[in-house]
Amino acid sequence: MTDQSIIKPEAAKASRRKFLKTGGLAAGAVAAGTFAMPNVSRAQTVTLKMQSSWTASDIFQEMAADYCTRVNEMAGGRLKIDLLVGGAVVHPFSVQDAVHTGVLDACHTVTVYWYGKHKAASLFGTGPVFGFNAEQGLGWIYNGGGKELYAELINDILKLNIVSFFAMPMPTQPLGWFKKPVKSAADMKGLKYRTVGLAADLMQAMGLAVAQLPGGEIVPAMERGVIDAFEFNNPTSDRRFGAQNVAKNYMLGSYHQATEYFEIMFNKQKFAGLPKEQQAILQYAAEAASSANYWKAMDIYSKDLQELREKDKVNVLRTPKDVFEAQIKAWDGIIATLGKDPYMKKVMDSQKAWVKRVVYYETLNAADYVTAYEHHFGKMQG
Repeated sequence: MTDQSIIKPEAAKASRRKFLKTGGLAAGAVAAGTFAMPNVSRAQTVTLKMQSSWTASDIFQEMAADYCTRVNEMAGGRLKIDLLVGGAVVHPFSVQDAVHTGVLDACHTVTVYWYGKHKAASLFGTGPVFGFNAEQGLGWIYNGGGKELYAELINDILKLNIVSFFAMPMPTQPLGWFKKPVKSAADMKGLKYRTVGLAADLMQAMGLAVAQLPGGEIVPAMERGVIDAFEFNNPTSDRRFGAQNVAKNYMLGSYHQATEYFEIMFNKQKFAGLPKEQQAILQYAAEAASSANYWKAMDIYSKDLQELREKDKVNVLRTPKDVFEAQIKAWDGIIATLGKDPYMKKVMDSQKAWVKRVVYYETLNAADYVTAYEHHFGKMQG
């Protein structure tokens, strides 16, 4: 040990006196208010009224609540979203009109529910299958030009008073529920079938009669014979509204709605009137909820599929290849028709350019997960 490392008693006392002196000066300065305070936001508390398109029991209502929770907690009480269930103020399919006019401040929905205003709405959720999944589709929206094209539709073409964010890469939606197993595309012809958006055009091209209904009206319509078969979205939503009580054949896999996302929509004037920090919270909470929603879906959807099979005795089957082939051919005709509209052609061309590059990379690079799964668990059922 060197002499420099030894602190003599006199030096220690002097150091202590200096510390107390400077500490006392600092304390006095704080008391006198001479130190600059941090730039803490004093934004006024705002409450936004949001209605979803979902029933109280639907997993989608929980996912909407996940978004609201993130906003409310990140805003520290200065911004709050009051979430209402579908139908609380307006019909589930009418939330966009309500947000546009200011009847609602916000809504949690999907674009396909307002595609009656312009079929391009379905291109931002349930459009033609070019090869991307929903995760890759969200990539197109946020990084491939999608959000700019969406803004063109909303602002320039439809002139709506709306700002939207997209969230939750939804897994492929099952072909749906049938009274008899679907063994070929021919088995579907003539059926009265529930779906929405461009999927309605697709199924009509395949010879089905289509009814577009919100989720809460599906089972009653099936019970009354208004429809013979239907699809909604996923095993959890389907099971919660009682699909297994009106049909026992659940066909998994389809090209009718291979991708979809939630649209979290705000009245543009209301949004523009918020402080920038609150606008950022509303935007980035959508990204956070997107991941949280998907992680929840992987857990709950898979559990409910097993319950449908084992507890509810549902016949869970893979949609036959013949149906996929018929759907692709039907999509070709729809794409040709949609492409006559210059804007819709521009959107589809943008998607194709994204798919050609992104899906090429991801598919060529992806592991063979089916082989690994079957190595550990045996041949996949269905």
